[in-house]
Amino acid sequence: MSSTARSTSRDPVLVSLPDPEFPPLLTGHPVKAPERAFEAAIEGVTSGRLGAADFVWARDAARLDCALVLEPDVDRVRAAEMVFVAMVAFGDSFGAIAPPEVGLTYRWPMTLCVNGARAGRVRAAISAGDDENGHPDWMVVGLSLDIRRSERDQEPGQSPDVTDLVEEGCGEMTRTELLESYSRHLLTWIHTWQTEGFRPVHDLLVFRAEGYRDPVTIEHAGTTREGRFIGLDDHGNLILETQTGTHILDVQAAFETNGGDTTTV
Repeated sequence: MSSTARSTSRDPVLVSLPDPEFPPLLTGHPVKAPERAFEAAIEGVTSGRLGAADFVWARDAARLDCALVLEPDVDRVRAAEMVFVAMVAFGDSFGAIAPPEVGLTYRWPMTLCVNGARAGRVRAAISAGDDENGHPDWMVVGLSLDIRRSERDQEPGQSPDVTDLVEEGCGEMTRTELLESYSRHLLTWIHTWQTEGFRPVHDLLVFRAEGYRDPVTIEHAGTTREGRFIGLDDHGNLILETQTGTHILDVQAAFETNGGDTTTV
């Protein structure tokens, strides 16, 4: 946790916000809270209502909650890289509008941290079947971040590993502002990934990764693993150095269709 002072103000949330405006390549689909964008996107793509470049977002003033539908033209290993494309895109988009003293980092595989505490996450699901080219029929990559947690959650300071934007002094950032910034940066990073490969994503991911080169404890594929986080491979899978050797932890084990494992660093 950084030394940045946290705000304890829990003023009422302004619920009347303008709808976001998305880049022309994305088609926005709003859902009403408490419906979640990730689940709505999966239901939409599996029912045939949604397809590539459909961007589902929730009308929730207290949380950034969105999901992008993809129809990958690559195999599953490369499609899984989109999780990290989303993470670095959000890191850039957040950095562009957040106060300079507020830092965003990544906790492998899919956790977003603000000033060292967990504030959001990326989620991913992928179709069970492939097309005739061996590419997944669809993929959904969701992202959520708490702007303000509800009163049902613990008070500030009681859970130091969990935070929101209000606690970190940037509660003036709105869902709409975050959505617009993220969607623009997401398209930019998808283009970078398509033209330059995974290396630019990999490098920024490592730069902002929590626990890099340090001892970590990770719940992966139903097993608790301990070791030293020595790096990421060419697809973003974690390289863990343990007493029994070096192991590659596959990010796809954390996909919703594979059980949705959680990670602590």
